[in-house]
Amino acid sequence: MKILLVLVSSFLAFGFHPPVEKIKVEQGSESAQLYKACGLEGVLAYSVFEKSLTGFKRYSPKKSLITIVDYTLPSDQKRFFVIDIKKKLLLHHTWVAHGKKSGLTMATEFSNKMESYQSSPGFYKVGSKIKSPKHGPAIQLIGLERGLNDNAEKRKIIMHGAWYVGEEFVKKHGRCGRSHGCPAVAPELISVISPILADGSLLYIHTKTGKRG
Repeated sequence: MKILLVLVSSFLAFGFHPPVEKIKVEQGSESAQLYKACGLEGVLAYSVFEKSLTGFKRYSPKKSLITIVDYTLPSDQKRFFVIDIKKKLLLHHTWVAHGKKSGLTMATEFSNKMESYQSSPGFYKVGSKIKSPKHGPAIQLIGLERGLNDNAEKRKIIMHGAWYVGEEFVKKHGRCGRSHGCPAVAPELISVISPILADGSLLYIHTKTGKRG
């Protein structure tokens, strides 16, 4: 026993401390390890990422990509995340708009109804690249949750570029502009993310409970 205590004391004296952080990660959940590997600490709330993974496992998208829109954050913050689950990489982190009747800077009201001009939460299948008569290049979105966002196609909820989203607009107005319910991004981003996300990735729009019509 005395010999063991001497050895432990010697190890500590020479700086041989146990790798505490490494032990924590190894003992953590698979989702916690993935969260850290993707470099999401301090960027995206772990609870939001964890919820997105439940849908990723449930819907098993063709592509190993998930886009997260965190509407619990105000629109002057970057709340759009594109994550490659397989490669464990955060590919894009930028601004995104919400529906004009969901709120001004914060999105607090949500709806699945026609002409509500509100955003709808939940999981979406990212469909094909399309050309919107109004917005130009865009990506089709298909709501996967009945009663929550399954009217997305009827409502023409798509991912498109908008002049009112991006750094310059936010600097000038203190927030992003608002859409008719679409998760709109900066115009220059659509051409970059369309070939990556289209035809088989997953979108998760995260919200607080809020009002849902």
